[in-house]
Amino acid sequence: MGEIARPQPTRLYRWMVLLFISIAMGGNYYIYDSINPLERIFIDKLGYSATGFGWLNSSYSAAAILTLLIGGIIIDRIGTKKAIAFFAVVCLTGAALTALRGQLWVMVVGRTVLGLGAESMIVAVTTALAKWFKGKELSFAFGINLLIARLASVAADNSPTWANRAFYPQGPAGEPSWQGPLLIAAGAGVMAVVCSLVYWALESRAEARYQLAEAGSIDRIEFGPMFRIRGLSFRQAVLQIWRALREMFGFNPSYWLVVGLCFTFYSAIFPFRTFAIDLFTNKILGAHSEITASEAIKQAGFCNSLLPFTAMIATPLFGLMVDRVGKRALFMMLGSVLIMPVYLMMAYLSAARTVTFTFPWVTAWHLTLEHITVPLLLLVTMFMMGIAFSLIPAVMWPSVAYIVDQSRLGTAYALMTLIQQVGFFLLNLIIGKANDFSHAGPDNPGGYALGMWIFSILGFVGLTFAILLRKRETGLEGHGLETIRAAG
Repeated sequence: MGEIARPQPTRLYRWMVLLFISIAMGGNYYIYDSINPLERIFIDKLGYSATGFGWLNSSYSAAAILTLLIGGIIIDRIGTKKAIAFFAVVCLTGAALTALRGQLWVMVVGRTVLGLGAESMIVAVTTALAKWFKGKELSFAFGINLLIARLASVAADNSPTWANRAFYPQGPAGEPSWQGPLLIAAGAGVMAVVCSLVYWALESRAEARYQLAEAGSIDRIEFGPMFRIRGLSFRQAVLQIWRALREMFGFNPSYWLVVGLCFTFYSAIFPFRTFAIDLFTNKILGAHSEITASEAIKQAGFCNSLLPFTAMIATPLFGLMVDRVGKRALFMMLGSVLIMPVYLMMAYLSAARTVTFTFPWVTAWHLTLEHITVPLLLLVTMFMMGIAFSLIPAVMWPSVAYIVDQSRLGTAYALMTLIQQVGFFLLNLIIGKANDFSHAGPDNPGGYALGMWIFSILGFVGLTFAILLRKRETGLEGHGLETIRAAG
């Protein structure tokens, strides 16, 4: 007698799964961004340099590079439910270590542990979503998952507003605390662990009752039989490894132009976010001497949060637009043009003119109206950056699927992500060194200009990659980036 076919999970069950794994991933995002508002506090209270602060995110990226090589193997071995819980515990451990003591080496260890867990957790969540939503509402589920994760980044940037007592426990005029905000990040790690355990229970229950799809494929760099060198002489082994590497990296020029744009673009975005709140705070204080440091960091955090907030809304809209009209290489060019002047505008233009926003906010468990006054300069430049940050990723990542053969797509994405993390590692250190070299800070706001020039040069190089990509894709060797449109 044949086995009775089990039903598919109900829609409500699927959305419960989506909610819990998205909140778990949001905790991961919050922990990563929780240090953004703390640079000046670390420098003034703990004696860090800007380079030391840069190491906090560079160490994360170094660990993330390792996880791109082994994380997928772990997920394959233990399954998504155990992997998400395991990596959530690793993230919590990293957050707890970071909040434990003020020594730089302890925090670097904590951020390294976070990097070991966070990127692999993102891969595991992506794989789980494919299991639950493949053939159903997969794209929408991915969009909701990313929306919740980016809301966590917005919350971290705005933590000086909604958690001001954690930053200034003795009041706005008192001494700032470096540990309070990091304890909130550890709390986000606890939330991630709890939600991952709820997901484990939901999936275990579903495995006994429902028919689940196979887990989605995992993007990772494959080390196949070409790398086997046992029994070969040294010369033969070197030649074998060389041939294997040529095969692994043997993608067409259009792919490498996209990778070049990925490296330059993201290296100009995420390392900028690492140092942006300190830049904005001192820019605001320099233009408005009557504002306290507590108020300035609120404004700066709000401005920094405009980047993930804009992307949260605009990225899916740009994705729909590009699917309709094509012209992918052209849109990557436009995004690159948009981002180029932003950094120099921040460095050299005045922040004297302001705009005030009023919106409902929860303070001490009471709903109040919060008033945030921000410089018009920062509002305009962050909006421009947000549009670029929405447009280029919405076009760039899907474009790889048109350029690379389906059988090598996982390797292509993993390699692209690895090179992106190399950019994060390098630029966090380079910008930290630049700020130290120029003595950037409250007494020398002009010292940030060197770092802004570095970001602008990256924008120019990225534009060059985008122009070369469009030239190639409009020629005989194109892959349809400019012409392919969604049917219907």
